[in-house]
Amino acid sequence: MVAEAEVMHQAPVPVLEVQYHRCVTKGVDEVVGMSAAAAAPAAVEVEVEVEVEVAVEMPRMGLEQPDAEPSVSVEMLQFVPNIRSGSFADIGPRRYMEDEHIRIDDLSAHLGSLLVCPLPSAFYGVFDGHGGPDAAAYMKRHAMKFLFEDSEFPQASHVDELYLQSVENSVRRAFLQADLALADDLDISRSSGTTAITALVFGRQLLVANAGDCRAVLCRKGVAMEMSRDHRANYVQECERVAASGGFIEDGYLNGVLSVTRALGDWDMKTPDASASPLIAEPEFQQATLTEDDEFLIMGCDGIWDVMTSQHAVSLVRRGLRQHDDPARCARELVMEAKRLETADNLTVIVVCFVSELGAQQHEQPERPRSYKSLSTEALCNLRSWLETDHR
Repeated sequence: MVAEAEVMHQAPVPVLEVQYHRCVTKGVDEVVGMSAAAAAPAAVEVEVEVEVEVAVEMPRMGLEQPDAEPSVSVEMLQFVPNIRSGSFADIGPRRYMEDEHIRIDDLSAHLGSLLVCPLPSAFYGVFDGHGGPDAAAYMKRHAMKFLFEDSEFPQASHVDELYLQSVENSVRRAFLQADLALADDLDISRSSGTTAITALVFGRQLLVANAGDCRAVLCRKGVAMEMSRDHRANYVQECERVAASGGFIEDGYLNGVLSVTRALGDWDMKTPDASASPLIAEPEFQQATLTEDDEFLIMGCDGIWDVMTSQHAVSLVRRGLRQHDDPARCARELVMEAKRLETADNLTVIVVCFVSELGAQQHEQPERPRSYKSLSTEALCNLRSWLETDHR
């Protein structure tokens, strides 16, 4: 399902009106351009009125200097994401598939009357399970309930700072409630857990929530912009938090057991007060305001990022979109590249495009037409004379 966005109105371009004052100059002695016959006698003083427009400098009214870049361009104000996506998942070299994902290009249409939100709207999630597939499968089944159906998700038709903060708080509560629900479900092993990364799009706002080592990467004019940080032992702030909560890192593993420091489930490693445990489910957030420079978002499990950098993935997907403009095919190509690089894990990728027909936009500029200049008659004669002299 693809959401089609329509620009409802365009923001007016501010215009600064400069006032002019008219001056009159008298007593000019000669008038340029008059013929000799029409010229007045030298003894006669000629009085001529000349109108001169003089620009009077007005206050800048808060505008930037002409050579400075404006903070918000007209193009940014007019940009509306054209959302479409594709995904691909593969078991990789593992015996069992423990990944799950959710892909909804039109969240408003999917939820109907349950949600009033800025348009376009979309939701994506990747859940990378460990200790069995139970926790990830549970999140795939119930994520929409925790986020939207059973929660007081904020309702609004326009985005502002208060709305974005309310959305962030609601998503945080959903992660924590899902974590507690995994503890209460007797059908799920207490050693089963899952990392989780979600992305919400409301209008031009992108909000990514992450708990674990899945990753979201935004392509901005071909440059990889990481929208999440991997919660692993090499993340200094996470190591400090783990130590402060009584945990330790051994050989890159939390308490010598788990390769991530945040996850949902894994209740055999958490205390009854999960927030005080070294392993927590609280997500970290990153937010971006999308512009026409933001081409697509890649969301993938750690099986992708174990064998390639964020920039490698962005370059691969960008090249694919230029060639065939198919995000699902790009997701598959990214998975195949990870397998070629000998990843040791399950593989899941979602590619979300924000602009239409990236391939058409990225074509090289057509060659500028050549300009031809003719020589004057004098130049031609000089050239001919030079050639004749040279051959004598």
